Amino acid sequence: MYKDHIFQEFKGRAITLPQPFYTEGPVIDREGNLFVTNLKGGQILKIDKNGAATEWARTTCPNGQMINEKGDHLVCDSLEGAIKQFDKSGRLDKIAVRGLISGYRISCPNDLISDTNGGFFFTDSVRHCGIVGHVDRTGTARIIAKELDYPNGLAINPVRGQLYIAESYKNRILVADLRLPGSTPEVFCDLPVNPSGKKSGNLPDGLAVDCFYNLWVAHYGMSCLWVLNDRGMCIGKYETGIPLTSNVFMNDNWLLVTGGTGEPGPGMIKIVKMRRR
Repeated sequence: MYKDHIFQEFKGRAITLPQPFYTEGPVIDREGNLFVTNLKGGQILKIDKNGAATEWARTTCPNGQMINEKGDHLVCDSLEGAIKQFDKSGRLDKIAVRGLISGYRISCPNDLISDTNGGFFFTDSVRHCGIVGHVDRTGTARIIAKELDYPNGLAINPVRGQLYIAESYKNRILVADLRLPGSTPEVFCDLPVNPSGKKSGNLPDGLAVDCFYNLWVAHYGMSCLWVLNDRGMCIGKYETGIPLTSNVFMNDNWLLVTGGTGEPGPGMIKIVKMRRR
């Protein structure tokens, strides 16, 4: 029923924008402006109502981004090993994360998400020994999960107080109970396996939670979004048409999907207008 109700909305309602570089980090601000990043292009792009993408800000290798309650953008720079904060005008304001956290050196920040209390969670995407970190509203940083095999996308289920983590090279989603500080993340779902057998075909990337608290998973190499219910069961699949699907973002009005046909490019942005009932 969920698939019939929601997935029908995508038919004939999507536009796809080609880009020179592989795209990541989709977000939407309070005014309805759409933003994405393009990694090797070094740009944070703003998309206008006509679908035109223009440079909003620059950094070395922008990856995941989020917009905080003040309207500032926090952007992972995967080459600089830093998370940078830009103000509403696109001006670099400060470095939010760089260097050591509890003796661990941040090297490849990939994605981040608000903790809904003035801070944020982020992933450092390293094979076998990656971490999930947390920075609170005061700027105090700590590690909440470690020794993960390329932790990637993040999403929060606010009702259950759970943090979802894509562990890319395990082809699975982990879940951490935020109400139990210090608890070890558990396996939430092992994802379907690409019959090609290639590791690059089995990498979950960006995550998002919808209004029904279902988890959407951008599956790099599978050209799709999986939809999982709150028990970790797969209840839907959306073919994106993007060979390397990197990330997904949604609100009541829009669904944004990023990725491309290769890295460093070309890239693609898919924008879907959600029909409100």
